[in-house]
Amino acid sequence: MNKLRGIIHRIERVAPVLLSMAVLSACEVENEVPLQADFYVSPHGSDDWSGTLAEPDSEKGDGPFATLSRARDAVRAMKKSVDGDIQVSIRGGRYRLDETVVFGLADSGEGESTITYSAYPDETPVFSSGREITDWKPAPDDYPGLPEAAVGKVLMADVSGHFRTLYDKKGNLPRARSAGFFPLEGSGRDRLHFPKGRLRNWPNVGDVEIVVRPHHAWIMNILPVVSVDEEAQIARTSIESTYLMNRLHFLKDTESCWVENVIDELDEPGEWALNTKEGKVYLWPRDESPVFAPLLNELIRVEGAIDREGPMDEPVRSLRFHGLTFMHGERYELAADDDGLQHDWDMIDKDNALVRFRGAEQCSIEECHFLHSGSGAIRVDLYGQENTISGNHIEHMGGGGILLCGYGPGTKDVNRKNLVSNNHIHDVGEIYWHSPGIFLWQSGENRVANNLIHHTPYTSLIVSGCMTDFFGKGGRELTGTIRWHEIGGKPTGKKKKKTLDEVRSFLHSHDNLIELNEIHHAMEKMGDGNAIYIRGAGPNNVIRRNFVHHLVSPMHMQCAIRTDGGQMDTVIAENLIYKCTSQGIMLKLNNRCENNIIADVIAPPRGNYLALREGPMTGAVIRKNIFYASSDEVTFIDEVAAGNPSKTEDWRGTVIARASDAEMDLNIYFCREDPSLASATLERQQEQGVDANSKAVDPMFVDPGNGDFRFQPDSPALKMGIVPIDLSKIGLLTPGEDALPSQPDNSSKNDNDN
Repeated sequence: MNKLRGIIHRIERVAPVLLSMAVLSACEVENEVPLQADFYVSPHGSDDWSGTLAEPDSEKGDGPFATLSRARDAVRAMKKSVDGDIQVSIRGGRYRLDETVVFGLADSGEGESTITYSAYPDETPVFSSGREITDWKPAPDDYPGLPEAAVGKVLMADVSGHFRTLYDKKGNLPRARSAGFFPLEGSGRDRLHFPKGRLRNWPNVGDVEIVVRPHHAWIMNILPVVSVDEEAQIARTSIESTYLMNRLHFLKDTESCWVENVIDELDEPGEWALNTKEGKVYLWPRDESPVFAPLLNELIRVEGAIDREGPMDEPVRSLRFHGLTFMHGERYELAADDDGLQHDWDMIDKDNALVRFRGAEQCSIEECHFLHSGSGAIRVDLYGQENTISGNHIEHMGGGGILLCGYGPGTKDVNRKNLVSNNHIHDVGEIYWHSPGIFLWQSGENRVANNLIHHTPYTSLIVSGCMTDFFGKGGRELTGTIRWHEIGGKPTGKKKKKTLDEVRSFLHSHDNLIELNEIHHAMEKMGDGNAIYIRGAGPNNVIRRNFVHHLVSPMHMQCAIRTDGGQMDTVIAENLIYKCTSQGIMLKLNNRCENNIIADVIAPPRGNYLALREGPMTGAVIRKNIFYASSDEVTFIDEVAAGNPSKTEDWRGTVIARASDAEMDLNIYFCREDPSLASATLERQQEQGVDANSKAVDPMFVDPGNGDFRFQPDSPALKMGIVPIDLSKIGLLTPGEDALPSQPDNSSKNDNDN
């Protein structure tokens, strides 16, 4: 009976559409007619109406729903009597959310059917948790601590609650922040020893936060202050920093601490400070647009039945979101019970994205827009399989773009086989600078393709898991994510950590395909990072046919593509790297580097085209690559052992990488300004017993000065079997354009081309 009702419903719904199509065809109208929806939502609707009309009908006293949650409930009721796909069409306008809209198991598509929430054709529905702050008044000119520059320019308003971000029509408004300073000796993880006068024991000291880059160039923390001892120059924080709040290890002359949300530093247009003791916010407006304070970290959550400690989860299935806009989410805070991913770049199972899948299968987020928010855009947490994240535009986020975050190391491997494609991601990490554009953590067998990522403060794309050291450590980073009950318990006695062989099966970021992505202008603020980075992941990850270019900020220790400590069994093939600062590719252990073009690495502070950094490199392959330099500031192969062949370990006790341990041949070296530098490099390589058939010749690109690295017909590269890199299918695809089909990787073939 239900099936019969479903067929009748389909006929009733489609018949008017067929009639409309016939009329439009007769009128020679070319635009596609949208399928009539089952329910409609509108800012001008009412949750007391039926939701079956696209516009209010005053005569009938009926029309669309007013809220997404009401439409969700109507879909649940319809599913009981109707089989097949269900469509909810959402009219343009702003929808303010006061609480997260949660979709659960009752909202799954049944069988092969899907449930879709999409934008009404040619309209833009916007979901926001921002509440407008009104009734602004001039702040007193003699307000204690107000800088002279701000007198007469600051407004104040009564507010309730606590918020960490504010927005106007241009986006995120910066909080009042001090000038940078250096921490003093004696600082810890929850104790900052600050220079005299830098912090005060403000009456609302609990509103104050310290922004710090603790010891390392690759992370920053925002830590709430609980007390300030002005005499001892000690500030205490409620949450520990990732590392000790010392000076930066590699950047000792770079200021690494700031104080935020104090009226003393409100000295520029756009800045603001919140005083919860007074219940007031102070703002120096940068224009006359409305100002919004966010209520929520998450706007939408799709949540299945998650059993975190057990072996089985039940996911929500076949739920689609299409063409929607999400903005004005809150900035997340670190919590005492958080467990960090690698370097605390994010947290496991954290409510810090505008749309979050937590237990989802065959669900999708497509053609949506995410912008002006304090945390991340999209997360797929814990159980997440065969989901699609495609065609989205993600910009101006306080946190990251897209995170696939599986379970920690253990036997539960259920975050996999997702597609992340054709997303445009830029200007992320505006508050948490270390946040990447795309992050795969403990997630495998995914395809990440045809994305465009640019203008990121730190690394653009990360594939990560858990390094072996953390199987014998404590603390927030990584250790708390480990599923000790599944891997045989914590190491005890003299055995402080496990070996890679012991934990390899628990590292679930394996068999990922990272291809056809374009990345530029990464590493704009932080140091020791990359465009594409992989560490602590499982085997058989392939990074191929990506275009990484114009990493031009002079940041310390960066690379276009990097395998980091302990990473093995990774393929880096057919990538084009052009005009990137410091280093092209960093290779370690047994990873393979084949058929890449590395051109015009910008020299300061290093200028290495291929850096070999960890051995033994037994099983590593370095073949058919082209190293092309226009300038004579060039180091084609940077090998630690080259200056001291007898040395076996570096200062950290790491086994030194030697090119002689790798299969290295059929490469091309060329320096346009001084060809002898390429010849000298090849001579040194051959003295080590590698590069026997490599050449120091011009590869004859079409127009390398203008970034055209196609081969001319007589190029020696073609004769050596080097495969041309086709840029036409790399990066974003235009509507209707087909991506290159995913093909098995063949770069390990041991051919004998000359």
